[in-house]
Amino acid sequence: MRLISPTPIFDSLAFSDPKSSVQHLNTQITQFPFAEGDFRQALQFLYSYRGSDATFTAYRREIERLLQWSWFIAKKSIKEIRREDFEAFILFCQKPPKHWIATKTVARYVTHLDLKKPHPDWRPFVATVKKIASREGTLPEIKKYSLSQKTLQAIFAICGSFYNYLIQESYIDFNPVTQIRQKSKFIRQQNTKMIIRRLSELQWSYVVETTEMLAKQFPNIHERSLFIIRALYGMYLRISELVTSSRWQPQMGHFQKDIDGNWWFMTVGKGNKERLISVSDDMLNALKRYRIHLDLSPLPSRGESTVLIKKSTGSGPITSTRQIRSIVQICFDTAFDRMVKDGLQEDATELRAATVHWLRHTGISEDVKHRPREHVRDDAGHSSSAITDKYIDVEMRARHASAKKKKLDPLAR
Repeated sequence: MRLISPTPIFDSLAFSDPKSSVQHLNTQITQFPFAEGDFRQALQFLYSYRGSDATFTAYRREIERLLQWSWFIAKKSIKEIRREDFEAFILFCQKPPKHWIATKTVARYVTHLDLKKPHPDWRPFVATVKKIASREGTLPEIKKYSLSQKTLQAIFAICGSFYNYLIQESYIDFNPVTQIRQKSKFIRQQNTKMIIRRLSELQWSYVVETTEMLAKQFPNIHERSLFIIRALYGMYLRISELVTSSRWQPQMGHFQKDIDGNWWFMTVGKGNKERLISVSDDMLNALKRYRIHLDLSPLPSRGESTVLIKKSTGSGPITSTRQIRSIVQICFDTAFDRMVKDGLQEDATELRAATVHWLRHTGISEDVKHRPREHVRDDAGHSSSAITDKYIDVEMRARHASAKKKKLDPLAR
């Protein structure tokens, strides 16, 4: 029997307007008489998250998996899903069939002869390997696919929200997700303080020093790189806060001076929330250097609309987080090479695993040592001080110090 692989249900955000005639069900799905109603409800739900590309993408992934499992595996409408069905869906996500898994991320649709068709290699699940393993040549394998605890939590949260929406729309009258009383059999409870992934002082020193060297050698390329890594570290920015999207267009004029002469940076972060970030003297000097390189005045004028981070060619803004990641990765890789050359192999190897987001974590972790946590919390855009507290590692350092010289044999000398 020939196995039929699932195809994407929803297109990109640009084509997900429920009123758009472009969005339609493909023929593989229209075989189910209940699919049309499920599809329209899901589309309306997803479209309500159009304010954030990242949120839309995350919600689309989980809702699409739910629909595909419900239609292709359970052979029923999402209206018929009960508690035991949803538990079966979770188990399915933990170990999907091989023909539902890909080893690389591809576009959901391709255009051929002006017609959009599902990409033949697209799958709902993607096997991955850790960054450092990938750089060493390890390829992802379908048989080694695993679902992370973070993804499991997302499935519960997003599907639960979706079913609450369906109740409000009178499409169903119960939520099978909330009926699961023992989620702990799927999701591990975190009773220990998680270790924040960040650069050490030595690693950060090498990264910023290396980027300064690159900027001196190739200013047309790396003065931008230097400003980016300083902004990510110095203002705890998320990568999405540096790129232009439908909800946010970072500009030079978002650096603003108040009546006391203090500088702030206005951004829009998670949840489409605006926040003001205090700008240190060093960060202000970094901005001046970057602007002078761009043949601009040292400091921006009020309301200046100049793009904050431009593309390599032209005057348009960077619109892809992937490009920011690529820019930062070059800095990481060059710093790695310098550390190896200087005999710091162990520290260099740890740097191999670093991602762009580590710069935000590093900046917060350093500042929380000497700034009031409430100030760091507000600059970082944390929803509570409890999140900021995760970056305070004084207790963990003391805890480890007390255990460091513990003997396995108390009588041994």
